[in-house]
This record gives sequence, structure tokens and C-alpha cells, in this order.
Amino acid sequence: MPENGRSLSRAQRVAADVENELLAERTPVGTNLGRRTDLMERFGVSPTVINETLRILRDRGLVVVRSGPGGGVFVASRPPQVRLGALDLWFSGTGTDPLDLFEARTHLEDVLTRVAVDRAGPSDVRDMEWALEAMRAADDPRAYLEANLRLHMAIARAARIPVLAGMYESIAAIISGSLVRAELLPGHDEMFAHNIQVHAELVMAIRDRDREALDKVMSLHRGDLVRAVDSSRSPVSADDA
Repeated sequence: MPENGRSLSRAQRVAADVENELLAERTPVGTNLGRRTDLMERFGVSPTVINETLRILRDRGLVVVRSGPGGGVFVASRPPQVRLGALDLWFSGTGTDPLDLFEARTHLEDVLTRVAVDRAGPSDVRDMEWALEAMRAADDPRAYLEANLRLHMAIARAARIPVLAGMYESIAAIISGSLVRAELLPGHDEMFAHNIQVHAELVMAIRDRDREALDKVMSLHRGDLVRAVDSSRSPVSADDA
């Protein structure tokens, strides 16, 4: 997979394979993945490549290497994960907790949406409606998230505050670029239908410049961000926790 427009090195590909396995298998912290020689044999790589692979994984905080009897490569942490409405999302290590990114995104959305209701023009509303249709047509969770980001980016631009819109766009780009896995939660159909309806009402409130309707739908929108059965990794303000 390209990274920053370049092809991945062999070590980066192996690191991505290991990280994807940790995601797919939900490997518990402390699990022994084997010794360096085991990983070299398993992935068919040289000592130089496996050393670079382990450096990448250590830098991401995902593994720790212990020497001596009983040593090896151990899982140090789970890859960064966020629960967003009907989605479970996992991210590569970027140095910033993705939960912090989503919380910043949420607060920017609150501000920009309330300004957009007064400033959005017909072309802005069309952009929102196209993104909403993309959300409805999305056939996988990643496509759904991308369409959701486009919808809120259209709202951010409609607010006509370039500095804040630029901040929002930067956050959205990091979220999109560092996403490595997305899964639907059980019973997602009803949650998706509700989420799309909330966003449709959000667009209508902006189109109609209806502040009262906007206040109501923004409360619903914040509620949609939290997975009720486990909100510990969902973007939510302290007041809503």
C-alpha cells in the first residue's frame, strides 16, 4: 500500500502484515509472537529487514523485544482503535491518539455547523447532498466513513471560516490516511439507517436556515457518535460521557 505517495519497503510491508494480524485476531497484550528468527522464517526476510520491521513496530508502540530465556517479540499494545457510531475503526500509529483527532473533529463540527446554517449557499447544499447520497450508497464501512468526512467537509467550507475549515480538512486527512481497518458492529443496519436520517435532517436544517431544527439534530448527532455498550473509545465530550 502506498505511504505518502511512495511504495512501501519490505520492512514496512512486513510491519503492516503484523499489525493487520493483531487487528484481525485481536491479539491480547503480552502475547509472544516468537523470536526474531521465527519471524524471519515466517516472512522469508533477512535479519536486516526483520530488525527494521521491529523498529517500526516498536516506534508505533505495538511490540516490545525481550532477550534471554523466555524472550522474544511480545505484543505491547493493541493498534489504536475508535468506536464511531456503527463502526469500529483501527488506525496505524501516527503519534497522535485517533480518539483525540475525532474529539477535535467533533468540536470543530459543532462550531462550523452552527455558522454554516447562516452562510451556506445553494452550491454548498448540493455538495452536502451529494455526500449524503454517497453515504447511502456506500457498500463498505470505509466508503461510508469517507462519505461522512466529505459531508462534514462540505459543511465546514460552507461556514466560510478558512482557518477552521483548513484545520478540519487536515484532521480529516490524517483520519483517512491512517485508517487501516474498519468493521461494522452487530445490528448495524438500524444504526446506519438512523445515522443517515440524522445527517439528512442536518443538511435540511442548513438548507432551510432552521436554527431550532439544527439544535435538535445536533443533539442527535452527538448521541450517534457513542457506542452505547462501550463508550470508552468513542469521541464524546465530558458533558456527554
